[in-house]
Parts: sequence; structure tokens; C-alpha cells
Amino acid sequence: MLRIVLLVMLISSFSGCYYMQAAKGQFDLTRKREPIAEILDDKATPPELAARLRLVQEARQFSIDELALPDNDSYRTYADIERDYVVWNVFAAPEFSFQPKTWCFPIAGCVGYRGYFSEEAAEREAERLAAKGFDVATGGVAAYSTLGKLRDPVVSSMMNWDDVQLVAVLFHELAHQVLYVKGDSGFNESFATAVEEFGVHRWLEARGLEGDIVQYEFSRQLRTDLMALVATARADLEPVYSSELPDDVKRQEKKARLDALSGDIVSLLENAGRDPGSWSRSNLNNARLASMALYEGRLPEFRALFEQCEQRIECFYAEARALAGR
Repeated sequence: MLRIVLLVMLISSFSGCYYMQAAKGQFDLTRKREPIAEILDDKATPPELAARLRLVQEARQFSIDELALPDNDSYRTYADIERDYVVWNVFAAPEFSFQPKTWCFPIAGCVGYRGYFSEEAAEREAERLAAKGFDVATGGVAAYSTLGKLRDPVVSSMMNWDDVQLVAVLFHELAHQVLYVKGDSGFNESFATAVEEFGVHRWLEARGLEGDIVQYEFSRQLRTDLMALVATARADLEPVYSSELPDDVKRQEKKARLDALSGDIVSLLENAGRDPGSWSRSNLNNARLASMALYEGRLPEFRALFEQCEQRIECFYAEARALAGR
């Protein structure tokens, strides 16, 4: 509690209401957390919740023993936040650029998004940025991390996921504590996604869940195919954005290409037997495409690095640290 009070004092010293809402949100999250071991010992704990928390405990130990992820207090507690998401992120990019707007923070450094503990506050920020001419995208986030600076809890919003996704996110968030480069969101998220991928593979293999491995690989390949469509659309639009064409013409070509991308993604997902969801509403813009690139833009590079290390974890971490310093 002393650490969170000191954090509140630190970020409250910065100007603006943003840091105050962040301090309040973090304090509220910290106040609600309970040790998972105590929850499991409580006979009043619902069986379904107990089963998910036992899974978390097993995955947490596996992350230490098999993935060399930090052995600390992260994800040893549980917080019932009584809402669907713990934070809502706001992404923004210029009308004719895929370069995301960045914000700088005391702990995380400069990142390509801004998080709010209130959906209404996130929407207000999105409206403010849209009024300035930015393409804007917002999205709820079910998991949360302070990069190991505080004892991050497992939050109730994570309980809505299936077992594989829950384990995957634990590995992903813990990977940020192994290596995090301030000011390079693309590097950080791609690195953590790579750790997530090989971590999940090892987790499922250790449990003999071959069917789940097939499903996980299918989902990852589907994501890779989707990102390839996005990369092609970006490559088509970048010369349009940098051209001397009138803005009205650029807007027409942008809309046409993004509408075509939406159609391609819907077809991809439907052919794979997946619900296209929001993709069918053609709400794509530069901000949403930029946010997607953060998580997987350098993933092929890290996959290759893992294979070069003959799938040895410590070698991969060492080579990734060296890559970060270049």
C-alpha cells in the first residue's frame, strides 16, 4: 500500500486531470485485490471461479519453471472490478498517415495509446482528438500491467476468456517484465507476443492437449493472414498519403481502399468459420490499423530469433536484449 501511495503522489505531481484519474483507478484496483490462495481456501468461492484461479496458479508457476519469467508478486492476487474492461485505450493517427500519435508517461515511457480507467473519459478524449482532425480508435482492455512496478492482480474481466487465452495473456504481460524498451511500443508488443506464442505451445504440449495446439495454431495463422491484408492495404495507401493529390481525392482513395480491406477481412473470417463482428461495419481508419501493427509488426523477426536460438529461452531473451540495444 505504501508503494501505491508513493505512486499516487508521483503521478499527481504532473499537471492535468489525466494523471489524477490514473492514480484513482490504480488505487481502486489495488484496494480490491485479494490473495488467490486465500480465495481458494474460502469455501464460499464459486467453483467456476476457483477452477479458473487454480489454472492461473498453475500457469504462473509454469511461467517461472519453463519460460524463465519473473518470480514475483505479479498475478498472485485477484480483483473483482465489476466491469467488462479494466481500462479503455485511445489510439490516434493523422488523417493521411499511419504514424500513431504518442503519449509519454513516468513508468511506461512514450507509447502509441492512452489508457483510461473510465470508458466515458476515453470517449471524451477520442472526441477531442477527432475534433482536431485525427483518425481515432478506442477499445476496452481486459488485462492490465504496471510492468512489475506494482503487484498486478488477475482481474475479473480476464475470467471471460477461454483457458488458452487466459494463459496466453499471463505469459504476454509477464514478458514485458523481462524486456521493455521505453518509447518503442512496436518492439515491446511484438516481443511479448512471441513469448506468448512459444509459451502457449510449451504449456499445451506439457499437458498433452494436441487438439488445443491445433486450434491455437489455426487462430494464430488466421491472425497472420489478417495482418498480411492490413500490410498490403497500408502499402497501397502510403504513396497516396505522401502524394501531391488534393485532400478530397486522398479521402476518396482512402475510403475505397479501407472499404475493400474490410470486405477482405470479413471474407477471410467467414471462410474460417469466425464471426466478423465489427469488421463488417467498415469502421477502419489509420488509428485502428496503426494499433494493430503495434502487436505484431516485428513478430516475424522475433520468431526467427527464437529459431536461431534453437528454441532456448535464455538465448532468446539475451538476443532480444541485444537487439533492443541496437
